[in-house]
Amino acid sequence: MKELFSLFITFAKIGVMTFGGGYAMLPILQREVVDNKKWATEEEIMDYFAIGQCTPGVIAVNTATFIGQKRKGILGGIFATLGVVFPSLVIISALAGVIEAFSHIELVSHAFAGIRVCVCVLIINAVVKLFKKAVVDIKTLVIFLLVILGSTFTGLSPVIFVLISAVLGIALKAIGGKNK
Repeated sequence: MKELFSLFITFAKIGVMTFGGGYAMLPILQREVVDNKKWATEEEIMDYFAIGQCTPGVIAVNTATFIGQKRKGILGGIFATLGVVFPSLVIISALAGVIEAFSHIELVSHAFAGIRVCVCVLIINAVVKLFKKAVVDIKTLVIFLLVILGSTFTGLSPVIFVLISAVLGIALKAIGGKNK
């Protein structure tokens, strides 16, 4: 029960930082889960982010569910998921009644503009960290560039890019293995 409570509290702390949505939580998730708690490795968290992106729902919630399930099975997944969404539920419920009354105030508008900029920086930091861990050689750089180009110039689902990247990774490893 102690570990279930720890999962809930840890992910509730992460859930408090929901400004900007699931992507803004990624650097916080990485720091808390990999660096502080050591519940996952850098490689595992990147895998969770990738799977979380191509499954229904918010990437941060999906990642919390995966980590909770890894730690304590189905109950762990439930506690981690409840932890990450609970603060949002409370905050949104509290704000819903008053946001309309304050949204027209210029100071509030400027505060939200500043928060949006901060969220962009947090997302860029997460991307740079993930890039350094994921793009480790010419093969992974080629996959990266193909996905960047494909996602920029097509409207394909992220699921397609994840599947194509997985096939490319397997194929490039097989080709590389035969050359050795």
